[in-house]
Amino acid sequence: MKRLDVLLRGNLRQYVMIIALVVVIIFFQIITGGILLKPLNISNLIQQNAYILILATGMLLCILTCGNIDLSVGSVAGFIGAISAVFILKLNMPVFPAILISLLIGVLIGVWHGFWIAYVGVPAFITTLAGMLIFRGLTMVILQGMSLAPLPKAYTFISAGFIPDIADIDGINLLAILAGIIASVLYILSELNDRSSKKRYNFEVSSLGAFLAKVISIVAVINAFTYAMARYKGIPAVLVIVVSLVLIYSFITNKTIPGRHIYAYGGNPKAAKLSGVKTRKVLFWVYVNMGFLAALAGIVFTGRLNSATPKAGNGFELDAIASCFIGGASTTGGIGTVVGAIVGGLLMGVLNNGMSILGVSIDWQQAIKGIVLLAAVAFDVYSKSKSRVL
Repeated sequence: MKRLDVLLRGNLRQYVMIIALVVVIIFFQIITGGILLKPLNISNLIQQNAYILILATGMLLCILTCGNIDLSVGSVAGFIGAISAVFILKLNMPVFPAILISLLIGVLIGVWHGFWIAYVGVPAFITTLAGMLIFRGLTMVILQGMSLAPLPKAYTFISAGFIPDIADIDGINLLAILAGIIASVLYILSELNDRSSKKRYNFEVSSLGAFLAKVISIVAVINAFTYAMARYKGIPAVLVIVVSLVLIYSFITNKTIPGRHIYAYGGNPKAAKLSGVKTRKVLFWVYVNMGFLAALAGIVFTGRLNSATPKAGNGFELDAIASCFIGGASTTGGIGTVVGAIVGGLLMGVLNNGMSILGVSIDWQQAIKGIVLLAAVAFDVYSKSKSRVL
């Protein structure tokens, strides 16, 4: 019990948010009469919230650096969506080169922000606030107040398409079933390897019973999810993008030197600098990365909407920031995980979707999400005060 208490205390934020997500899903599943977890609605839930999950992944790295944020991501997403639509519909550029150039422009925007923040010393809040105004204005200029549509199927496939099945079986998607099995095997091997490594270095591990309960629960969720996908159209293309980003950025933050430098910078910038961490370089590349992911989110959102609109991206930055804090990121930096940010984003998505099914007005939806965000940050402050006492 003592060992379990230590483990729970060390991962309190993560466990609480996962439990909260499960409770919210069960609540809306019951109150909507089973509509929430229907295969069609699950697919819609993924496709509708993919751009927020992408933005939350990048925003987490910004928040890890001493609680910095990027207020420009919504405007950048809208700007990149407009640029890509202009390339394709007005300049008749093929889809792949248009997307590639659009992503490159997003990287350059990240370079612009990173330069002012890391090397000139302008606070991130001010720099990205200026970026929000600049790129919102440029979006209006490019589109001249009008929407550009429709976009080619090759473009919309990224956010609205499904991966083709490997066999033609009526009523079931075999690829989705196989994906669930493969994901389960990989997860089990990863957990066994992680547990073995911790034992080798005498770290605390949970009891065998708790470990098996956790693994069995996660495997059941993975296969239930992929089975639901298999009953509709299979695996959404955008889900592959989101899962790939989660795996890549989880590996970077947990297993690489640059990832550890980000956490070191967020924990104590002065100590990190004295330890040899190139803090300016870390901060610079965090915002370059954010520019790239904002561009990707803009392309995904534009593809989902099948249109580039002047108002695209409004409020995206707030949803991304809220997802990170709800998912356990600390307001002071140095604490948070990619998986936690995704859990926070999913919680926000389920709240939006569930309330929409119930016919709750947008006004009340905003108010409820605000309360959830406040509660998450209050919990962060409370848990810090408790840990100082302990």
